[in-house]
Amino acid sequence: MTHQADFVIIGSGSAGSALAYRLSEDGRHRVIVLEFGGSDLGPFVQMPAALAYPMSMDRYNWGYLSEPEPHLNNRRMIAPRGKVIGGSSSINGMVYVRGHAEDFNRWQDMGATGWGFADVLPYFKRMEHAHGGEEGWRGTDGPLHVRRGKAKNPLYHAFIEAGRQAGFPVTPDYNGCQQEGFGLMEQTSWQGRRWSAANAYLKPALKRDNCRLIRCFARKIVLEGRRAVGVEVEIGGRIEVIRANREVILAASAFNSPKILMLSGIGPAAHLSEMGIDVVANRPGVGQNLQDHLEYYHQFTSKLPITLHAKNNWFWKGVVGAQWLFFKTGLGTSNQFEAAAFIRSAAGVKWPDIQYHFLPIAVSYDGRSAAAGHGFQAHVGYNMSKSRGSVTLRSPDAGEAPVLRFNYMSDPDDWVKFRHAVRVTREIFAKPAFAPYVEAELQPGQAVRTDEEIDAFLRQHLEGAYHPCGTCKMGRADDLMAVVDPACRVIGVEGLRVADSSIFPHITYGNLNAPSIMTGEKAADHILGRDPLPRSNQEPWINPRWQVSDR
Repeated sequence: MTHQADFVIIGSGSAGSALAYRLSEDGRHRVIVLEFGGSDLGPFVQMPAALAYPMSMDRYNWGYLSEPEPHLNNRRMIAPRGKVIGGSSSINGMVYVRGHAEDFNRWQDMGATGWGFADVLPYFKRMEHAHGGEEGWRGTDGPLHVRRGKAKNPLYHAFIEAGRQAGFPVTPDYNGCQQEGFGLMEQTSWQGRRWSAANAYLKPALKRDNCRLIRCFARKIVLEGRRAVGVEVEIGGRIEVIRANREVILAASAFNSPKILMLSGIGPAAHLSEMGIDVVANRPGVGQNLQDHLEYYHQFTSKLPITLHAKNNWFWKGVVGAQWLFFKTGLGTSNQFEAAAFIRSAAGVKWPDIQYHFLPIAVSYDGRSAAAGHGFQAHVGYNMSKSRGSVTLRSPDAGEAPVLRFNYMSDPDDWVKFRHAVRVTREIFAKPAFAPYVEAELQPGQAVRTDEEIDAFLRQHLEGAYHPCGTCKMGRADDLMAVVDPACRVIGVEGLRVADSSIFPHITYGNLNAPSIMTGEKAADHILGRDPLPRSNQEPWINPRWQVSDR
């Protein structure tokens, strides 16, 4: 049987779900969404506090690993991507950060015409249903619920106050006009549940007669000459073609979108020839420009038994789970990342480049290695690395995982910035606001002082923040390393677009779920040939002291 639709979307993640919703909205076009992963209905996905579980489960995660990272003790870094309805928005930490205004102005400067902050802000507003936040800067009737946690634990407020005592700004809404500073963190959860792109966008779209989901494994784009006409998929052991009457849209992640392009003959000619794949379009940028954020956990033991450690045992997990299951109340309704900070690393840095997620427990992201007792931590990341990596094919077999080389910490400036991050974090936690709570530094530990000692700690303990992007970068049509033009069309091929985090020319400052959804929203207007939303004339806040101070 040959399935066909006007638009065929590969991937039901952050951008893919938004595309499905908007492309099917007026009822004039038939849309098929292709997704390999299964149902998102389980409590591990839907309960916000259970976020550590789906990321470590083969059922929900593609389970990719990097090649040994030469600057990080040759460790193979885990690189999760969602293999489930909703994609990575169903397994992520639910943290909501738009990115800084200047991130998008830099995109425009890099050739992504029409993607400056004034252009993208209306799409952020269109997608949001913000509960709180700065009036006039936030959307209030979009599909995506965004809220703050209740921040009942005094440690959240101690973190914000310590930042103020250290001389940094406080911001009432980092997704409003002023990102820089310490403040309450926002999350994509609503009425006790994870508010993934699937819950916000895909499930409402699938209620329409003109939108449907097909569970299958997408192998490659089917091309007639240089025009995309469909997708070759595997369903139940059979190879079939799902035809696109108008366009195929790749939204399969920063790993799988370049992989599928290369398997289809679109990519660096030498690499494709080496794999025995016929070259349809030589695009040297496919799979290049891989970017990610790194972070480490700065952990402290607590003087007072007020952290989540008391709930980190099987009995209390059962109680919390039951509260959530039957009443959608209690600790299970939050990701627990309820305070945040965005600061600049030095005078002369115009917008923030160090990010904090504060957590009132000392535990690793996968939930496995908790501190022996009460503790708390900040996830500390330098978010503007110049290091670049690549995604390449392991073989011409579509079933093989791609080769991921992040090349983390390959730029010397990354080491300078992360050393500063360690020291400034110590300064913040030494402020009077934390005096009632800080007992001792657990990690890195007081013995780690010199540049060499800090570097050794970082080599062993830096972790990916799971924000891959950039591997099908957007740029001018005459840019040899650009893969898509500013309308998300693959350069050199007709009827094919890419719309997900892979098209980011440069990584944004903060978590990538929000800008990925925005990409799907904006790409839908390009695909439908609509005029873009009117540009905003709102002016974001830039620290007037940026040239002379880091705070």
